[in-house]
Amino acid sequence: VQLQASGGGLVQPGGSLRLSCAASGRIFSNNLMGWYRQAPGKQRELVARFISGSTAVYTDSVKGRFTVSRDNAKNTVTLQMNDLKPEDTAVYYCKLDQGWGSLTSTYWGQGTQVTVSS
Repeated sequence: VQLQASGGGLVQPGGSLRLSCAASGRIFSNNLMGWYRQAPGKQRELVARFISGSTAVYTDSVKGRFTVSRDNAKNTVTLQMNDLKPEDTAVYYCKLDQGWGSLTSTYWGQGTQVTVSS
């Protein structure tokens, strides 16, 4: 399984960006995708992820500003980020989990840089 993320860049505070991640390879129907981020000197943290086919969870700091969506037919997950703040600056990674129980596998994309600065 390979994950290809795109859409990062430099944006001013209050601006918007849209990240996309496409999965390829042997994708199971029960896959769950999401987004994480890692700022310099900090641990990687959850941004938003699907916990079921249609239910997503968000970290508190992005609620009301970010929206995650998925296209099962295309095996893609998208993160729409609005009202961006400097503290959103980080490398954003998409993640895919699939499998069952102890046979669950996790895959990460290569990361895309998001910089929010004036």
